[in-house]
Amino acid sequence: MRTGDDTTGPDATGPAGAARGGGRRRWFRRRGVRIGAALTALAVAAVAFWWRTPSPVGHWDSATGQDAFLSAYCAAFRDMPAVAETRDVRTDFGVVRVYRFDGAGDAAPMLLVPGRASASPVWADNMDSLLRIGDVYTIDLLGEPGMSVQERPIENAADEAAWLDQAIAGIPAGRVNLVGLSIGGWTAANLAVHRPDRITTLTLVDPVFTFDDLPFATVLRSVPASVPWLPKSWRDGFNSYTAGGAPVQDVPVADMIEAGMKHYVLKKPSPARISEEQLGTLAMPVLAIIAGRSVMHDSATAAATARRALRSGTVRVYDGASHAVNGEQPERIAGDVAELVSRLKN
Repeated sequence: MRTGDDTTGPDATGPAGAARGGGRRRWFRRRGVRIGAALTALAVAAVAFWWRTPSPVGHWDSATGQDAFLSAYCAAFRDMPAVAETRDVRTDFGVVRVYRFDGAGDAAPMLLVPGRASASPVWADNMDSLLRIGDVYTIDLLGEPGMSVQERPIENAADEAAWLDQAIAGIPAGRVNLVGLSIGGWTAANLAVHRPDRITTLTLVDPVFTFDDLPFATVLRSVPASVPWLPKSWRDGFNSYTAGGAPVQDVPVADMIEAGMKHYVLKKPSPARISEEQLGTLAMPVLAIIAGRSVMHDSATAAATARRALRSGTVRVYDGASHAVNGEQPERIAGDVAELVSRLKN
């Protein structure tokens, strides 16, 4: 494990950036364009079939492609607060990038798990409000575009749980309030099913493959967006679709996501739907946030499943919100998370 202070954001590969973005970026964020959503080439299977290489782990298609992503990553990271510490945590499956941000509250730290191809900067809209609750850690998913580096194959749900559990073990607190977005929601719920011991509370923000299946229409739309050599406009179109039609051109996080979709070759199995029986085993308090206009599931079905299956669950349906709900309603999300966490202190 390598640890060290870092107040300038991503430190390993590209230009530093921790300063807040200007008014133009804030304007985009207020409109909810921060694609919590373009979390995105959810047709991982399509990539696996169409972009096969001998490598058993996720990797960049070229040095030029990696450089393009890193430039976009650092540009998006400028909207994040100052980083208090950067850790590269070694796990059995590779090295996981973890950032710590100092919060004002006294709650146990939160760990934020991003969605597909989005990495830590996707949480920029949420940081100010969540930091009022307590310290915040973010990670870049292993086997996805970002600063984490996959070294061994991730073959199943148990492997996904193992690397995340080992990454949390590398955080001094040892236990966290876990918050997952989209595929990150599935990743967090999967950890809770297989290795729950390090989770104090679990918040799932419009998770996929958790409370309902992916709609067939979304699968169809995602396929061309998952093919790297097709035009950028196809990926932008899908990302806008997941964000309720919001424009994504010239938005730093959207640019980062598109670069990751284009240049990173995923080598992980498509997530399997978490069963109601598995959800019923979760003993920790769970907050399920369902976007009312999400294209990643039927919101009514997802909410009904969550209410039926969770033993200690709170279900909130955000009417009118798209799958990019984290950028559209950050204050509401923080309020619901604060309420969940405060129950353990009373």
